[in-house]
Amino acid sequence: MMPLRRHRLACLSDAGWAEIRARAWDAQARACIDHWAAHRLPLVVTRQPASAQRDAPIALGLPAPLQWDRRRLAVHVPRSALVWFDEFPRFDDAAGLLPRIPRAAWRALGRQLATCGAPARVYGAYGWQLLTGLPYVRETSDIDLWIGVRDADQADAVAYHLEGFAPRHPRIDGELVFEDGTAVAWREWQAWRAGRARHLLVKRLHGASMADASFVQRHAPALEMAA
Repeated sequence: MMPLRRHRLACLSDAGWAEIRARAWDAQARACIDHWAAHRLPLVVTRQPASAQRDAPIALGLPAPLQWDRRRLAVHVPRSALVWFDEFPRFDDAAGLLPRIPRAAWRALGRQLATCGAPARVYGAYGWQLLTGLPYVRETSDIDLWIGVRDADQADAVAYHLEGFAPRHPRIDGELVFEDGTAVAWREWQAWRAGRARHLLVKRLHGASMADASFVQRHAPALEMAA
């Protein structure tokens, strides 16, 4: 089984869905759960309890669309209920949901990220609308990007290109995710690196903490570490 990671999608077995549907839900939540089960839509891996054992149930989330008041439903399922993992849609897939004006800028940003060697995925409202075909995106919705980075230098380059995205609407939000699974909000990373912020929140599968000086050292480019 692939390792757990925040923002990784999880697809459940028929038995897994049957067990979730058998739980006590209010009418609105049940309607949403029934739709997810009937269409075999994915759930998303969320933060796991810090004390979770290896065989502990997996914490998953279901952020409901507008028709179910954008409720955030949480479930815990045994590992045996997971059939496979998947990923959120790729960066280019979101172009069709954007207003006409920023599409060219969006594609230019995609080329810049590709030049950096940084794969980007779209989660949040845009990602879930692409996955489900249900209405999530509102006029004020941000575009949330999950961007994999190797080291601090690559993270700096990605943040630079994100900051340079000319259209201010929709706003780009999201996280830079290092290879060890630690993640930081790209805006907070940029401010921290520039000395405009004293603290940087680092998110992990089992919790979150403030970064210290060793965080950048651990994510320094390989050549720099060898020097």
